[in-house]
Amino acid sequence: MWKKIGLIIKPQDYDLKWWKSYGMDPSPIQLKGSIFRVFFCGRNNDNQSLIGYFDIDLNNPKKILKISKTPVLTLGKLGAFDDNGVTASCPIRINKNRIYLYYIGWKPKSTTRYSLMTGLAISNNNGETFERYSMAPILKLTNREPYSILTAPFVLRESKNKWLMWYVSCEEWVNENYPKYNIKIAHSRDGLNWKQNGTVCIKLKKNERAIARPCVIKEKKIYKMWYCFEKGVGNYRMGYAESKDGTKWKRRDNELKFPLGKKGEFDDQMQEYPYVINHKDKKFMFYNGNSYGKDGIGLAFYKED
Repeated sequence: MWKKIGLIIKPQDYDLKWWKSYGMDPSPIQLKGSIFRVFFCGRNNDNQSLIGYFDIDLNNPKKILKISKTPVLTLGKLGAFDDNGVTASCPIRINKNRIYLYYIGWKPKSTTRYSLMTGLAISNNNGETFERYSMAPILKLTNREPYSILTAPFVLRESKNKWLMWYVSCEEWVNENYPKYNIKIAHSRDGLNWKQNGTVCIKLKKNERAIARPCVIKEKKIYKMWYCFEKGVGNYRMGYAESKDGTKWKRRDNELKFPLGKKGEFDDQMQEYPYVINHKDKKFMFYNGNSYGKDGIGLAFYKED
């Protein structure tokens, strides 16, 4: 069973112009040893999502070592896919100082509630600042995937020329506020140019509306995925699946022992947006709780018996 450390950072503890509320989609990357930089999405006074980071030592995770005073990635240009918000999703280290950050770009409602598309930003100073690789999304709309929800990417670089991406993809809009989406896979040889064929990896079960934010680790030739799935509108729980090839997955949600928090805790109603890492002999899960991360970012760990 996973053991919870609890909230490790919350917006009310800081007086930052760019971060006034929420702390969504924690996305860690190792700096050195047990020191990790965690990119996340905070909201400003206009309720727009911006990307910043904090640094922690996993040996003492409730002590924040550093926090970005300004966002590392801000809004895109007016009319672009990310002109109303950006959210961190998956950082990949390329070398000592170069990081690819796959992120989510937000646009507000037109005929449907929102547009959520995948972008890529690149840092050459170890995540202190980022520049967009492209002003356009790196996943494309196709006849198989015509809806502007191609989002929440998780990227695994298996070798120099083999990159895999699992992402959230909309299957249909039931009405203007109600999209249905699952998890699909894309392939790349360089992490920049991606091929999509619409292959579904994690399917919706009966009466499910959404499966969100995949995170994958490969261990002993088995791909292991954590994600969240919706039990009733706006009520997420953690899920888990395994695969031998990265494409065909078996859901094992019941095997993931991750109970809701006790009454009054930040995750006593819902849990979502997991990001799992291996460090030494433990797994650590960064995640959000009630109201999509309104209270901040939580952390849990799992140690094999």
